[in-house]
Amino acid sequence: MSITDAQKEEIAQLRGIETPTRRATVPALEDILYEPIPLLDHGFVRVVDYMGDDSAVVQAARVSYGKGTKKVSEDRGLIRYLMRHRHTTPFEMCEIKYHVKMPIFVARQWIRHRTANVNEYSARYSILDKEFYIPGPDALAPQSKQNHQGRAEGEPLTGEEAHRVLTLLREDAERCYANYEWMLNEGQDPSRRGLARELARMNLTMNCYTQWYWKIDLHNLLHFLSLRADSHAQYEIRVYAEAMLETVKRWVPLTHEAFSDYRMGGVHLSRGGLDIVRRLLAGEPVTQATSGLSPREWRELMDSLDREG
Repeated sequence: MSITDAQKEEIAQLRGIETPTRRATVPALEDILYEPIPLLDHGFVRVVDYMGDDSAVVQAARVSYGKGTKKVSEDRGLIRYLMRHRHTTPFEMCEIKYHVKMPIFVARQWIRHRTANVNEYSARYSILDKEFYIPGPDALAPQSKQNHQGRAEGEPLTGEEAHRVLTLLREDAERCYANYEWMLNEGQDPSRRGLARELARMNLTMNCYTQWYWKIDLHNLLHFLSLRADSHAQYEIRVYAEAMLETVKRWVPLTHEAFSDYRMGGVHLSRGGLDIVRRLLAGEPVTQATSGLSPREWRELMDSLDREG
């Protein structure tokens, strides 16, 4: 993980401050507030601010005053009801802000979630650090034959091919960054004017690191995590989502429990899928050919039911 000395100093100063407040705070999240969670080779995610807790969800649902009911079990039951029946508005009453450092190609995938407030490090104003994401050998894999937008699982590249891939990734990133520095000409050759930062940056590779502040409400955060913490998500963004899911567990444990049970651990069935489950429960032999589902839908249904297709 690459945290600059200035960032380390800022984190130490912020964590040394104690501020009295009448607002709800969550001790488990306060314990890690501002602290970076290391990810990949140079990346991190850290919570820098938040608003609300489980009680804020309950309060919004009941449109009541105070901290909700005195019994945690009643609050838990209401939150589970809201999650189960997709009543999402109460979860929008909580917000959280992260500081994230990730490879540019991860950021470009991440930014497709247009339900957050984002402010990214500007390579027009500043010079990007000489840091590149180089995957571990076990993360190198060929294209999946079933999933046209992902790698084949459990089939890593090996031997000379894997070595060559890693060498190319490292050498290309190093060479492009060296050319980036030459074009900028920051303190190098006084006889050259140098190229503007907004133009020189176009030569950088997609595995360079960028940073941003990302603020989002709890409902939209859970939607993001349901997609990006899923086993089908790309590994490089999934590790960030999994780390953020742990911060959600600290922040709103009752909501996290309901989300884990009904969204992450649950299955959504189509009308056709539900009909097949009923037929199977009735003892009827059902095959893909007699199911009325496409081969892909059938395979996904059998996987979710942990059955052989």
